Amino acid sequence: MYQSYSPYYHYNESRQTEYYHPMLYPAAYDERQFNPLPFLLGGILGPQQGPPSFSPPIGQPGGGEQGGPPTGAPPSFIPTQQAGVFAVDPGGIRRCLFRYTYVWLNNGQQFWFYPIFVGRRSVAGWRWIGFTWVYFGIDLRQIQSFTCV
Repeated sequence: MYQSYSPYYHYNESRQTEYYHPMLYPAAYDERQFNPLPFLLGGILGPQQGPPSFSPPIGQPGGGEQGGPPTGAPPSFIPTQQAGVFAVDPGGIRRCLFRYTYVWLNNGQQFWFYPIFVGRRSVAGWRWIGFTWVYFGIDLRQIQSFTCV
């Protein structure tokens, strides 16, 4: 059984990923976590109350304001997967920040992704689900390969 290092994180056994879910643990606050809720609801609910949240750079190419999703759909083509990639490291995927990136996972899933944050062992950003962008984060060990355009 996987042991979570924090009671505020949720472990998804089917995908072998761990993530912080603000709706499951609304009282928890970790300044290292990106909270998309203020960006999505900021205009509706007014100014944010409580501690400040992470704010990605503004005005990056192709993206919305303050780390929001891209303003349009990803490219309509699927790039060919390159063979010979053995491990994905933060330095490699960092060059894809704020760029449309196609990702192949170890479990066979593949999708368009728009990364806005790269950590030591994870990457976070916006994942295209066919009709809209959803905020998404994943452990780098789950990524088989990627290519950015």
